[in-house]
Amino acid sequence: MVTASGLALPRVAAPCPARTRGGLRPAFLRFAPPVALPPRQLRCCSSTVDDGVVSAAASKPRLPRVVGMGSKLVGCGSAIPTLSVSNDDLSKIVETSDEWIAARTGIRNRRVLSGDETLRGLSIQAAQRALEMAEVKAEDVDLVLLCTSTPDDLFGGAAQVLAEVGCTNAFGFDITAACSGFIVGLITATRFIKGGDLQNVLVVGADALSKYVDWTDRGTCILFGDAAGAVLVQACSVDEDGLLGFCVQSDGNGQKHLNAITANDESILSNTNGVPGFPPKKATYSCIQMNGKEVFRFAVRCVPQSIEKALQEAGLPASSIDWLLLHQANQRIIDAAASRLDIPSDKVISNLANYGNTSAASIPLALDEAVRSGKVKTGDIIAASGFGAGLTWGSAIVKWG
Repeated sequence: MVTASGLALPRVAAPCPARTRGGLRPAFLRFAPPVALPPRQLRCCSSTVDDGVVSAAASKPRLPRVVGMGSKLVGCGSAIPTLSVSNDDLSKIVETSDEWIAARTGIRNRRVLSGDETLRGLSIQAAQRALEMAEVKAEDVDLVLLCTSTPDDLFGGAAQVLAEVGCTNAFGFDITAACSGFIVGLITATRFIKGGDLQNVLVVGADALSKYVDWTDRGTCILFGDAAGAVLVQACSVDEDGLLGFCVQSDGNGQKHLNAITANDESILSNTNGVPGFPPKKATYSCIQMNGKEVFRFAVRCVPQSIEKALQEAGLPASSIDWLLLHQANQRIIDAAASRLDIPSDKVISNLANYGNTSAASIPLALDEAVRSGKVKTGDIIAASGFGAGLTWGSAIVKWG
């Protein structure tokens, strides 16, 4: 048996086959005696986003994951819309300026879907480019994970993406965790490889938050852009495992600080035949609501703690990090995390100025640019962290290639 972290538990003697009135009980109904599990430990450092910081636990050596396959990142790709919206463009819509936006966020431009462009189209392009870099055929992909909170179809988009890309032998599903989505998807991919005997998993992070932005609210419309990014995660031997450590956590108490909840329009029926409250009113999503001050406080506290916990699991010091790659939300958050971890600015990957906050796409988009420019090389260790989604956060220590 393998625990959630991939650790092997002691073997137990196989039970005798259970007999039923019709003979041997089917294998999936046979039960082994219970096995004593180690005490459960939280994977992150803080149980709440509103209270004080909980200090990180003492460092401990990493326990090897000796069961199942390892996984490594072998390809990446990205795609962006054609329309670029600058801070000066926004200053013609709301009361703001390039200087005001850049000083508070580090953002100068963002890309926004226009014309016939769709999130699915961006996702397909990013996935195809990741496969090309990895030199993997689409039909050899086993699983496609589409990490998005803004699909073109409410029922999800992974199936459409894999069909268009040509992943004829793959299953796919969506993961909804907004700005934390790509990290959640990446960790999910490695668990499927480890426990599901899969060989190739496409992880696509894509969002079009521009569709849910109030463009009259200068507190939020300046932040967001649209994009897609993808990585190909491939099975490998345990010795080559590229996921060195990870930490994931969520706290719904922070939902009040960041959300896009449903809102009800008027009923489409004028005659309800006297039935009160029926039919339900047609639902739409409200614009993004964010308490910027509280989200900032949450991020600068929890993100460094999360990375430290992931490093502890990997058995590595912060000095071993070649690149710090955070969700591109605000340059001040990125700088604060780098300072907390004592990582110099020349080891920080940031493309926030050009694209703004692209939610689940931000990490794979920045990674793709860094890899294709030659900045990130095979064997480099990357500390990646995503955060948001009312509220979730997670970190992964990965080796590229």
